Amino acid sequence: MLVYTLQAQPAFQTTTPAAAGFSAERLARIDQLIQAYIDSNWIEGAIALVARDGKIVYHKALGYDDRSKEKKLSKDAIWRIASQTKAITSVAVMQLFEQGRFLLDDPISLYIPAFKKPTVLQSFNAADTTFTTVPAKREITIRDLLTHTSGIGYAQIGSETMNALYYKAGVIAGIGIRGGLQRDNILRLAALPLVHQPGEKFTYGLNTDVLGYLVEVVSGLSLDAYFKKYIFEPLGMKDTHFYLSAEKKDRLAMLHMSDKNKKVINAPASLQVNGEVIRDYPIQDNGSFFSGGGGLVSTAYDYALFMQMLLNGGHLNGKHVLSRNSIRLMTSNQLGDKSMGRASKFGLGFQVITSADASGNTVSEGTFSWGGMFASSFWIDPKEKIVAQFVLQQYPFSHGELAEKFKSVVYQALR
Repeated sequence: MLVYTLQAQPAFQTTTPAAAGFSAERLARIDQLIQAYIDSNWIEGAIALVARDGKIVYHKALGYDDRSKEKKLSKDAIWRIASQTKAITSVAVMQLFEQGRFLLDDPISLYIPAFKKPTVLQSFNAADTTFTTVPAKREITIRDLLTHTSGIGYAQIGSETMNALYYKAGVIAGIGIRGGLQRDNILRLAALPLVHQPGEKFTYGLNTDVLGYLVEVVSGLSLDAYFKKYIFEPLGMKDTHFYLSAEKKDRLAMLHMSDKNKKVINAPASLQVNGEVIRDYPIQDNGSFFSGGGGLVSTAYDYALFMQMLLNGGHLNGKHVLSRNSIRLMTSNQLGDKSMGRASKFGLGFQVITSADASGNTVSEGTFSWGGMFASSFWIDPKEKIVAQFVLQQYPFSHGELAEKFKSVVYQALR
């Protein structure tokens, strides 16, 4: 009988650019790019990390965390990863799928009965927020939620209609709040109509928040406890949390925003985004709302560990977190011919570059990625064996082209 053992790997090594197939001189253009935006007062600072084949070739923080206090940004700053939480929640869902706890095409109502017999919005009166509905043609499946094709919209940052409908019902996006429970938010959401028929098209929404509650229901653990036990501890992610302990709160990065002149300023302690968003929400005693769609904070290094696990086929440091077959499913086009409003497609929790749009992209075919509300973004390129994280903490942000420029500067440095 053959016995296969998984070789333990160090989390990351640091190497010279040349040893990883980069030009050191050309990679230094990252500094120049970021510094130009700092000097233009468009950003305060940024953190960038690039690793190739498990070796870090670039990891720096440039600029300020808070220029008004002359506080420099540190590369181990803890930042609000917002929708980068979705990738972690999607991995948790796939772990439970691997255990046979459910099938991807199961109706979500088998596990959260409140979603039984969904309805679809037919008309909406903005003057008094009344609406009419029609029955959905079928139920929402777990796959629909993973692909954002369920018909669930986004609260606070979604369409004008859904913002109003959700606001009236007390449904929130789950970021920037104090108190409350994810369970209660999801049950309020379940009572409301869908934007369109399940499976009809891609609509970015609170799907992954529903999946976060599914993880709690199926596992019997809070999402916080599940992540810690089955993802963070195995991967050595020591700085990824929903809420920060007293000894870590001073590492929370300042949140910035663009003013009317597109210049960067510190965000106020409370922002209005179709409802209140508390700037420093990760700092609170006994935080209880665990948003699977956007609630986590992390460091660039911690999140790179998570990305490297995916690039490795589901393992890191001798720990097997996910199967390579699940990663294949997650990084395959699950939309078919449906559009997500951009050239690329969507898998199970990730945007995916397919052969149809690879020729127009800086990154390679098969690259999977996503980003966060506060202007962070990441990508994983299996062909070039690259994981990369670009961190800003800014909302709203008037210079979104910077993330794409960062990609082009990384790839032009490859030998």
